[in-house]
Amino acid sequence: MFRGRERGGGVTLILPLLAFATVSLLVAAGALALSPGRAAIVRRRLGEVTGRPVKTGADAVTYERVVTALKHIGSAVPKSPSEMTKLQLRLVHAGFRRHDAVPLFFGIRAGCALLLFAVVATPIFMRPSISMALGAAGLGWVLPAVVLARLARRRQHRVRLSIPDALDLLVVSVEAGLGLDQAIQRVGEELAPVHPELSDDLRLINLELRAGKARPEALHNLAARTGVDDLTSLVAVLVQTDKFGTSVTQALRVHSDVLRTKRRQRAEEAAAKTGVKMVFPLVICIFPAIWIVTVGPAAIKIMDVLGRMADR
Repeated sequence: MFRGRERGGGVTLILPLLAFATVSLLVAAGALALSPGRAAIVRRRLGEVTGRPVKTGADAVTYERVVTALKHIGSAVPKSPSEMTKLQLRLVHAGFRRHDAVPLFFGIRAGCALLLFAVVATPIFMRPSISMALGAAGLGWVLPAVVLARLARRRQHRVRLSIPDALDLLVVSVEAGLGLDQAIQRVGEELAPVHPELSDDLRLINLELRAGKARPEALHNLAARTGVDDLTSLVAVLVQTDKFGTSVTQALRVHSDVLRTKRRQRAEEAAAKTGVKMVFPLVICIFPAIWIVTVGPAAIKIMDVLGRMADR
């Protein structure tokens, strides 16, 4: 019995110490982030030498310092090679194409895990518990991945909705006499105000072509960056048309009809699923209220009558 109390007291003492260590690490990381970075010092010295100080906003400098601190934390986190490949592809699907996106993401995960662990392990809010603290740390580690997956799905959905407009503009541009590369560039410029995600991807195609990449490779990179099946099929059509020398306009028209048929089928499928999805709100929210309104008065009356009979 006394041993159990000693163990419980030891765990209770260890948790505040771990919370103190975690908070100390977070404070040190914040101090590192708020300290002047090497790039800021170099810019300031260059401004002093040239007599033209570089104008940098306080928000931009703070953001750069925070990003640098998160990258340092993420670089120290152990990583799996297979997980790195999947994570980098998911980051690209979500629109984060920076070369340091992976260590920055791991820094965010580690920061969230340490922050939740410190909050739960501190006895200010609740009674410290090692299991709850570890569970909170695991939740903080998993939560950024869930948010990233949701961002990737939302971006893919926006790209999927913008494909018909881009395809129509591409057909009009090709029929007007533009080549395929010039038509892709023109469509990317026209879609910038309405569909910025697909516009950025199309502009990247032009940049890759100017850098010397072959057109099929640039188109395949487009499909890999977005991860949308409709764009993958469009890229396959364009690559085959370029390879066999057939009419681009005719191939785009046929593919446009196929995509519109797919959109109609998706809409019909979503409409067919509506009835099944409505069952759960009806059963959980509406049916109990209906039962209370209809059966409630009768049940009260029956209980009153039975109570009187029992008294007699």
